[in-house]
Amino acid sequence: MPRIPIIMPQLGESIAEATVVSIGIKAGDEVGGDQEVIEVETNKAVMSVTTPCAGRVEELLAEQGQSYPVGATLGYLEVSAEDAAKLGVSATAPPPHAAHAEGEAPRRPGPTGVEPTLHGLPVPAHAAGASYMSPRMKARMNDLGLHAADLSGIAGSGAAGRVTIEDLEKFLRNLERNKMTPASSMRVAVADAMRRSWTRPLATVALPVILDPVLEHRRASKPKAGPALYALRALGIALSENRAPAGRLVGDRIVHPASIDIGFAVEAEDGVLVPVLRDADRTTLKELVSRYDELVDLARQRRLPASATGGSVATVTNFGTFGLTWATPIPLPEQTLVLGMGAGRVAPNWDKQKKQFLPVTEINLTLSFDHRVLDGGAAGRLLARVAALLAAPEEL
Repeated sequence: MPRIPIIMPQLGESIAEATVVSIGIKAGDEVGGDQEVIEVETNKAVMSVTTPCAGRVEELLAEQGQSYPVGATLGYLEVSAEDAAKLGVSATAPPPHAAHAEGEAPRRPGPTGVEPTLHGLPVPAHAAGASYMSPRMKARMNDLGLHAADLSGIAGSGAAGRVTIEDLEKFLRNLERNKMTPASSMRVAVADAMRRSWTRPLATVALPVILDPVLEHRRASKPKAGPALYALRALGIALSENRAPAGRLVGDRIVHPASIDIGFAVEAEDGVLVPVLRDADRTTLKELVSRYDELVDLARQRRLPASATGGSVATVTNFGTFGLTWATPIPLPEQTLVLGMGAGRVAPNWDKQKKQFLPVTEINLTLSFDHRVLDGGAAGRLLARVAALLAAPEEL
């Protein structure tokens, strides 16, 4: 009978590989078409690999806990000639001893026992940032999945403090004497995103905002939106009025968004996920609540659909939930802006009519931005508009 491979699918726009979490089949099992048979984890979510058609499991190549690139063969099915013809498959080559992408040699750890992680990044990243690295040094770092930032703890012995290959090997030998644990795919992805973000000139402006109007509006509303959703909706309206701050600089051109899609940070195990609310400028606050709550729940389970990630123009993060009053969050590499909210605290505010100080709930709003696209004045005006909208929450 013909046999066809079970392939690691493309699980997202920029996903390069996934780790097998569980395997729900074994050799000899009969399976149906489009049946979920293997559960895999990417840096964004837990997803399922499905069968291309009905058949019998002839062989499993995937192993639980191992990572495989997109396109890797995870196993083989014996199928009918009719199903094979429909899929355009007449025969397959003998299976490899380990699952890997066609034409890709199985990965081997470097001489120090450090397993390269470069292949697992959602976007290819290369060592950069040092003033000079020899081709030999770059090749060794690429083999190990290391970046220039990883060498910050090395005191170079070369000319002008340059880190030599001997310095690197000594550093690696010393690392082996310490306890080490593997970084999760999400932690590696977050680290890579922050490295890429930090290659841009970033700046932050801030503004104290009285939150009492939002809190009063929330008490009287059903369903109730959280403070971060109020801020997200306000940012969506502000950007719809002036889309220039939402643009991205690519070369000598600014790319303007087709829609105002805004993400929001959700803390998940060992990292942060950013679900996206589409058309935040054209969807009322009340209409956004149920979708927001749904995405928060899915993010914490790491089961966000691909349609709810990526493509956003900005992110809102409520660092006040950790008791922080001030922070400088970093925008994602594909974004220009991130709006932050600090913890509320009671502060005195001068009432002009009563001519006295009255207690109010005050928060700090911060706006971190790519300084290549925005200057301080434009960022300040955008933040002031967000603050004005929060002072009139019934308009949201």
